[in-house]
Amino acid sequence: MPGTVLLLAASPVGKGRLVDAASVLPVLAAVSPAVLSGTDTANVVELADPLEPQAVLTRLRAAATAPGPLTMFVTGQLQLDRRQRLPHLALARTTPATVRYTGFPWHWITEELRLRPPGSTTLMVDLHADAETWEYLATSTTSTTSAGSLTVGTGVSLYGRVAPPPRRRTVASPAYMKAVATILRSGHRPELPLLHHQSVVRAAADAEGGQPGIVLASQAWVPVVPDPHAAITAAAQAGRHHEAATLAARWEQDARRTSGAASEQALHWAEVRADLAMLAGDAAGSCRIWLVVATTRLDAGQSPDDPAVESAVDRAHHQWGRIGDPAGARELGPALADLRLRVPGRRRGALDHVQRHLSRLQAQV
Repeated sequence: MPGTVLLLAASPVGKGRLVDAASVLPVLAAVSPAVLSGTDTANVVELADPLEPQAVLTRLRAAATAPGPLTMFVTGQLQLDRRQRLPHLALARTTPATVRYTGFPWHWITEELRLRPPGSTTLMVDLHADAETWEYLATSTTSTTSAGSLTVGTGVSLYGRVAPPPRRRTVASPAYMKAVATILRSGHRPELPLLHHQSVVRAAADAEGGQPGIVLASQAWVPVVPDPHAAITAAAQAGRHHEAATLAARWEQDARRTSGAASEQALHWAEVRADLAMLAGDAAGSCRIWLVVATTRLDAGQSPDDPAVESAVDRAHHQWGRIGDPAGARELGPALADLRLRVPGRRRGALDHVQRHLSRLQAQV
């Protein structure tokens, strides 16, 4: 049965805009519908900076009543209705004084999704809150009232983040959702907890992304600790990079023992370690791990044009270019060049770039 995907990006026009929500749509649109939805085929509906709440409701209602799985990607900013103190998704015409009439009430999402079959609906969000709403949400994490949290109802999987307002006179980037889209563009759709974890790590590492703020996972404000990615993410966000890497290494060792070094489970944890090294600022360590992942996949018989192989080599290449120590870059350069011969990737001139940069590094000796 085909799935349905709803891409919604909304933020006010003018000085009230906190996030450039619509900038993520071209990246999401570049992902195949099947990968977006996790089904063989899917219908995709896109809403970019909509003007009217009723127009959004109409599209949401149609998506919610469609048969098959529903996946929603929502990017934008939250503002409070000052009368009822309820969170709204700000639309193009929304101002602080008109939220109640021009914004999209968050509880409408809950109401429209409540009759869907349990387990058939996924909501991924990247939201920025204005100062008033941020204070309200942060305070309400311990509240027992449903209005104090972004509930989506039982049976709906919720992943994402709510970020605090950016610095004055700046417009934030939807770094979490762009990370989601970038991962999915590889053609591979990880399990949702893993996709969420990788996106949180990459968003935190993004210079424009800042800290992820309130992390939403499975309808909880903070990831549940029955998932190991949550503990690792929490440690990395708190700056405990060694602890996070140690936890990931333990899970990798367990996967190696039970499933083998070339298993997807073991390779997944190696990729987590590579992302953690990047987040910790260890470009050489991240590059080294990605090189091992790519080589392991190739030696296991995966094709050089397999998305997972290409992604590993591309990320090794990217991290290699960020190594500040010439000696470290010289050490890893030949291995990267050998891999680029086998996996040229989709960017023209990648091998030439490695060879030229490596020649410059070797000339410095």
